[in-house]
Amino acid sequence: MPFSKLLFIFLLLLFSPSTPSSSSSNSSIPISLLNTNPHSHPFQKLTYLASNSIARAHHLKNPENAPTSAATPLYPYSGAYSISFSFGTPPQTMAMIMDTGSSFSWFPCTRRYTCKNCSFFSENNISSFIPKQSSSAKILGCKNPKCGWVHRSFEPDSSCSRECQVANQTSCTQICPPYMILYGQGSTAGVAMSEILNLPNEKIHDFLVGCSIFSSNLPAGVAGFGRGNTSLPSQLGLKRFSYCLDTTKSGSLYMDALFDSGEKTAKFSYTPFLKNPVFGPEYYYVGLRKITVGGKKVEIPYENLCLDKTSGGGGTIVDSGSTFTYMNRAVFTAVADEFTVQVKNYEREVNVESRTGLRPCFDVTGEKVIKMPGLKFHFKGGAEMELPLENYFFAASDDRKLVVCLAMVTDNTLLGSEVNGGGGPSVILGNFLMQNFHVEFDLRNERFGFRQRPC
Repeated sequence: MPFSKLLFIFLLLLFSPSTPSSSSSNSSIPISLLNTNPHSHPFQKLTYLASNSIARAHHLKNPENAPTSAATPLYPYSGAYSISFSFGTPPQTMAMIMDTGSSFSWFPCTRRYTCKNCSFFSENNISSFIPKQSSSAKILGCKNPKCGWVHRSFEPDSSCSRECQVANQTSCTQICPPYMILYGQGSTAGVAMSEILNLPNEKIHDFLVGCSIFSSNLPAGVAGFGRGNTSLPSQLGLKRFSYCLDTTKSGSLYMDALFDSGEKTAKFSYTPFLKNPVFGPEYYYVGLRKITVGGKKVEIPYENLCLDKTSGGGGTIVDSGSTFTYMNRAVFTAVADEFTVQVKNYEREVNVESRTGLRPCFDVTGEKVIKMPGLKFHFKGGAEMELPLENYFFAASDDRKLVVCLAMVTDNTLLGSEVNGGGGPSVILGNFLMQNFHVEFDLRNERFGFRQRPC
């Protein structure tokens, strides 16, 4: 029997009718650091973060090549922050990875949920949503418009719609086909459902979420904060959301559906969101115009930073699901070489570079104060992001030495990971770069804001 039919039969027994929809106002939710790094040695941890950042960049740059039936491909998560949401009646709390690089939200589901190759994350720590314990859980119907949100190829002549037409029924009972989302290092599979999302001050009815019964290499669910129809901001009608990520363990997410003005938040700098007419509205593009190192402009050909509206390639996106910032080879080489030229007081640590794939790395053993050239990003509209040292150099030590490495990655073949530089964004701003910055996604006014402050 096909996988889809087995999944239908299994899940049909677990749901009951839900209630009408609602809208969201304002909410504040804690964010915590989700540790999925399987390594204990500092340099192994660094290698893991670097290689997974590259793997994530590969899929963000090539969404059209993702072999998936879902509207939004999922990607490997190199380092993640999780938020807890409550679903169902009575509520069940689920920890989900916050991701601005995708839109579809899903969580581990049913008592039979299996996570393959997740030995690095104790299965005792994986919480599964139990549909039969919720009186508001309901499998999404085939003719429900939200089924079309999940499956990008959903057309009137699709098999789902065609079978409903043959049945010649006013109310088609066939359920939305299951999703199976593949990504570079794993997958997840399940069925779309509607459920109540319980926010601190209200209930959101008929919220679309994925009920996954199988995953590989991804122990936690995903809360999609991208720009697609399935995303949390779209379903909740948010006018803006913001978050502040701490460098160690925690932060806060703020969601606002009532904001209705063009006013700027005090002390924030803003740059407009840009549209990619080829890849669609999924990602949050911003206009990175230049980069300075130690006050000196890095010589980068403009075509490597600008968004090509014909091919859809190039440009810069903001991605909370990436740890280290990705730059294509031309941009990265120019930035890394400028640091190499300007840093004269520390020795290069080439052994760590070859081991981790990061460069440049410097030996700072015995130094009480580490001095490095400043790094600043200059955006369209005049916004400037001046970064503290700890946001662009990663420190790792063992019993013998202390080493700092530029916390950025580019196209390479480290651990078999290679980024196809032919399409997609040239720069992906990751969460390591944004730590202790309060960042705002102003959806009403189509702009990205930020302000440095302790989180």
